[in-house]
Amino acid sequence: MDRAETNAPGAHLRAVLVLGLPLVGSHLAQFAIHLTDTLMLGWYDVEALAAVVLAASMFMVLFLVGSGFAWAVMPMVASAAAEGDQTQVRRATRMGMWLSILYGAAVLVPMLLAGPILLALGQTPLLSGMAEDYLRIAGWGMVPALLVMVLKGYLSALERTRMVLWSTILAAILNAGLNWMLIFGHWGAPELGLRGAAIASIISHLAPLAVLAVHVVTARATRDHALFQRFWRPDWPGFLQVFRLGWPIGITTLAEVGLFAATAVMMGWLGTVPLAAHGIAIEISSATFMVHMGLSQVATVRAGRALGRRDIAALRLGAVVVLGCSMVFAALTMALFLGLPAPLMGLFLDPGDPQAPAIVAAGVGLLAVAALFQFADGAQVVTLGLLRGLRDTRVPMVLAAISYWAVGMPVAYLLGFIVGWGGIGVWLGLVIGLALAAVTLSHRFWRRLQRLDAAPSDGTAPGGA
Repeated sequence: MDRAETNAPGAHLRAVLVLGLPLVGSHLAQFAIHLTDTLMLGWYDVEALAAVVLAASMFMVLFLVGSGFAWAVMPMVASAAAEGDQTQVRRATRMGMWLSILYGAAVLVPMLLAGPILLALGQTPLLSGMAEDYLRIAGWGMVPALLVMVLKGYLSALERTRMVLWSTILAAILNAGLNWMLIFGHWGAPELGLRGAAIASIISHLAPLAVLAVHVVTARATRDHALFQRFWRPDWPGFLQVFRLGWPIGITTLAEVGLFAATAVMMGWLGTVPLAAHGIAIEISSATFMVHMGLSQVATVRAGRALGRRDIAALRLGAVVVLGCSMVFAALTMALFLGLPAPLMGLFLDPGDPQAPAIVAAGVGLLAVAALFQFADGAQVVTLGLLRGLRDTRVPMVLAAISYWAVGMPVAYLLGFIVGWGGIGVWLGLVIGLALAAVTLSHRFWRRLQRLDAAPSDGTAPGGA
């Protein structure tokens, strides 16, 4: 956006939608991969499904921490591109890939030794062994998965999101086809079950990596960046820049995901029906959250580019517009959760299952609580994106950790078990934690904006102090 658009909300809205719709679609396609794995392994074998839930949870925790480096690339590239600094674009992206490779190699070790780790965490020998079998194969996909994230962040920062969308759709389609072939032994392939799902996972990471790598090398807008030329040459200042910005992002994401994982454990204490209702309600909420996640990336890119131009007025108006889009979608989601909770829950259940009515009844209450946290969840993740655009990640990490773990988790336990409200109480703890994060992070962002307004235009980007 140029300065002529600074005071034109319609221009900001068009820019948000053009950039955001492919990113939202990309996140929904990524969610479809997870959903496909769950459904197909559930059709194949209950024990295989349970094992892959354990294995995928371990993979995802490690992946989320490492993906912080890809998130860090986005604001750095966005600002550098706005400044016309093509060298910095290359440095940030290349060192993001370096960090992803080093991190992926390091975390391969615990995945290869997943069996003893899961046994120590109290899992059964059978499930621990099956999960280890899966991760001994799927773990090799960590590096390509993280490299895909870096290249998606790079292209998003350049506002070239169509290829981000199409590469993710390719991965989703490929994953579904390979699962069907390798898990069940269709189309002449051997029936590999859990191991087939692991092989499909690796291929589904490698294929979009190849597509994105070819694209950035050949596309007119990106080939001059020469990302892979002399790739082996270190750039230690750039390496440290990406590392310092990226590791707090990974920890912040882990803190939020950990909060939802911990609530699953607490719901399990309440019994099978509450846990099943929780699992379905979380799947539904996660699907709608993908929209806010896409808008958060838009916020990062738009804020980073405005910062690179030192255009604080555009940064402010752009923040209002992207937050407004998130709130509008949250209102629609709230209406959906309150208006059609039972049909939504029923999509995931066999009507003939004798426990289905009880699960639906429990899930209706949980979706009502989920409706309450739609505004808070959207506001906190979009504001995090805005702060990342300002390269402010360390204090937001602390604010998020306090909101989720020092407040949200204890309140969830208090309301769920001490007060005795059960699953509704546990989910109300989520509402309070997310709301506190939304308030504190929003205060942080608008204070930072005031400081930028008052600061001299000396070309210095704000840090995370």
